Amino acid sequence: MSVELNHTIVHARDKRESAEFLAGVLGLEAGPDWGPFVPVGTSNGVTLDFATVPAESIVMQHYAFLITEEEFDAAFARIRAAGITYYADPHGKQPGEINHYYGGRGLYFMDPAGHAMEIMTRPYGDQPA
Repeated sequence: MSVELNHTIVHARDKRESAEFLAGVLGLEAGPDWGPFVPVGTSNGVTLDFATVPAESIVMQHYAFLITEEEFDAAFARIRAAGITYYADPHGKQPGEINHYYGGRGLYFMDPAGHAMEIMTRPYGDQPA
């Protein structure tokens, strides 16, 4: 049996704002409303379905996106142009820096709902970071 992640629901204070924020950083498109959701699809077929919920219901989650070097350059340029604070580490101790884990590049930033977003050019493996 083949098992694939098809979609996940991402809680947001404003589903459209959060979907467009992430889509804008990644160079993707936020789709039209689909029921209570605004979908953002990725190239491997997984959809992040943003849903508006009360702010007190939002629990911070982490979403990591594996992208190419060229996509990283473009996303990093959009992050800097928008003045989005970014970090080299997941704990926010290295602001304004990127990391080079596993011979690639990566960074972390927060979305409007408070979720931790990560972009990286190399998947994490068993070799030292």
